[in-house]
Amino acid sequence: MSYRIKVPAKTLPVDEAHMLSWLDQTLHRSQDYRRPLLVGLGVLLLASAVVGGVFYVDRQAVQKAQDLEREAVRLLTVPSANNPQKADQALKEAIARYRQIVDQYPRTPTAPLALYHLGNMLVQTNDLSAAIEAYQRFLASYGSNPSFAGLVQQRLAYVYLLKGDRDQAMKALTRILEIPGTLNRDQALFELARLEESQSRAEAAVARYQELIKTYPNSPFTSEATIRTKIMDVKKSQESLPASTSTTPPTTPLQKSPPAAPSSTGKKSP
Repeated sequence: MSYRIKVPAKTLPVDEAHMLSWLDQTLHRSQDYRRPLLVGLGVLLLASAVVGGVFYVDRQAVQKAQDLEREAVRLLTVPSANNPQKADQALKEAIARYRQIVDQYPRTPTAPLALYHLGNMLVQTNDLSAAIEAYQRFLASYGSNPSFAGLVQQRLAYVYLLKGDRDQAMKALTRILEIPGTLNRDQALFELARLEESQSRAEAAVARYQELIKTYPNSPFTSEATIRTKIMDVKKSQESLPASTSTTPPTTPLQKSPPAAPSSTGKKSP
């Protein structure tokens, strides 16, 4: 009687079987998510292209704004002192360049300084209304920089003074004191004091001068503010004196001289 040797069936280890099962499931799931994955990849590539395009356009805008600024500076620095007509034409062309910067490339780093120069040159051409508009546009668009904002407010106040509008000038100078971090607060206080003094508001002027002296003792405007305060104090003390203590000496009435004796010349002898 013969015996047959039984060969055991080959079975995969448990871990290997489990791994193959997981791989099959992963491949099957990847087939299901292939379309969403491709769509996501396409969106990512499109977004990258858009960002790259925006970066390229911004870079081109920055370059064009810088070229316009260099051209404006060249126009202003060309020697034309002996030819007023040529100088006036160069100024107009520089204004046109700065307008092009602020209108076409307002988001470039060159735009704020171009707008500031535009306002200054409009003042130079005596176009005060346009200068005020340029300064106000600067404050609305780029007023977050305290140093620049304070300087532009001061320029705006000077333009209002040129137009004879003292109230608006005082408002512009007062706004400088309300902006934290401005570098020209001492000059704003001094200009406010001078405006108060020019309108015969002595107490308000003295208060501004004293605030300047106390807050900014090392300011170049402090010495003049001290002198102006003393002058106003002397004027106030003189105005408060009664009329009887006036230093003018009283005038004495003129006395009439006695009549002269008649001359004996020409008399007849008795």
